Amino acid sequence: MHGKSTERMRKVGPYGVETLPQVCAAGSGPAGLAAGSGPAALAAHRGPAASIDVPAAPAVCRGALTERARLHWSLGDGGDPAALAEEFLAAHGLPLHDLTRPSTGQHGTGVCGAALYLSAAAGALLAGAPTGAPEPAPALPDLAVVVYQHGPTPVARPGPPPPWWLGEWVESWTPGQHAAAVDAVRAAIGRGDVYQSNLVGHAAASYTGDPLPALSRLGALPGARYGGVLTGDGWAIGCASPETLVEVTDGQVITRPIKGTRPATATGRAELLASAKERAEHIMIVDLERNDLARIARTGTVTVDELFAVRRWCDLWQAESTVRAAAADGLGLADLLRATCPGGSVTGAPKLAALTQISALEPVGRGASMGALGWVAPGHVDLGLTIRTAAADGQRLHTWAGGGITWDSDAHAEVAEAAAKTTPIRATLAGR
Repeated sequence: MHGKSTERMRKVGPYGVETLPQVCAAGSGPAGLAAGSGPAALAAHRGPAASIDVPAAPAVCRGALTERARLHWSLGDGGDPAALAEEFLAAHGLPLHDLTRPSTGQHGTGVCGAALYLSAAAGALLAGAPTGAPEPAPALPDLAVVVYQHGPTPVARPGPPPPWWLGEWVESWTPGQHAAAVDAVRAAIGRGDVYQSNLVGHAAASYTGDPLPALSRLGALPGARYGGVLTGDGWAIGCASPETLVEVTDGQVITRPIKGTRPATATGRAELLASAKERAEHIMIVDLERNDLARIARTGTVTVDELFAVRRWCDLWQAESTVRAAAADGLGLADLLRATCPGGSVTGAPKLAALTQISALEPVGRGASMGALGWVAPGHVDLGLTIRTAAADGQRLHTWAGGGITWDSDAHAEVAEAAAKTTPIRATLAGR
């Protein structure tokens, strides 16, 4: 069993993973502001003055959590990240080997729960697919598990934050290259290789100052169901995702795929509801998610509670469905991750064929995007799919955006849709 911790953790714990009780993490907001820039600013968000703003963490507990143990893992470490996460959590007081057991719902003293982040590349590994092109932000781990306990309320750091400057965004592919990739997917659909593939582009911008306040602002965007941040030494992730990858409560498993986008105007909503292309794209993914849940569900329990409901995120309308199932007896976290990662709405159908095509077409890895990020506790899992997500390393901010490609896709329209999805993220990071 292999795993890595940050250099701040000294005591060797189970499975060779280093842990250090009473260490805080995940800085956000005024309590997390620190002097310095780049790596120094990110490192300063680990310590007694850091506040916790993990996506999907219990609202009553945020601001009263301290870090108890941490695990980092990368593809090069080898092994099974799903099994490693489940075993690490169990070793630190969070057994998740049977999610059919009722949630305790207790938030008193002691261990509360844990943040769990799994990259798109790690999800592809679990699915038995290629893990994609080289990552543009290699400082980010492919798995991070951070266990939290209740502790004293953090104290705000004195002094103003350093000035914030964000440079120009540099795309990893040109609009022409993106359009050519769309055409390549359409050709593959014509050959019968896939029914749909999701293409994702990346951009990066240099910065000076502390990136944590900028990343934290993402969580306040309208519709950010999984708003929040997670940090480590030399990296940070800010999430504004509206999409539920998988949620488990009292043995009920739910996923809420989102496919289909239009401007948030009355005309845009009518166009989305009337679009045969968007509805077909959406229903393909609902069928894929039904199949994913069927792998871990009691026979005959998979249902679609809601189909193609139109909801708003920032200045966009998006179509969302709700798929539900009763968990099979003995379902644990590791099997849940293997069945649902990476999310079907950001891969395509069939999933393995789409992942193989994505790996060949996308110029860089998906980094923090299109993975899983959220909260786990006994009897409860709530992971968002990391769309509308940005990441920081010591030098640059990174964003990703894309969309599902079907036979009816127009290459130029797909390029424009990806730009529309990332515009609110970039504006928020810049402070506009």
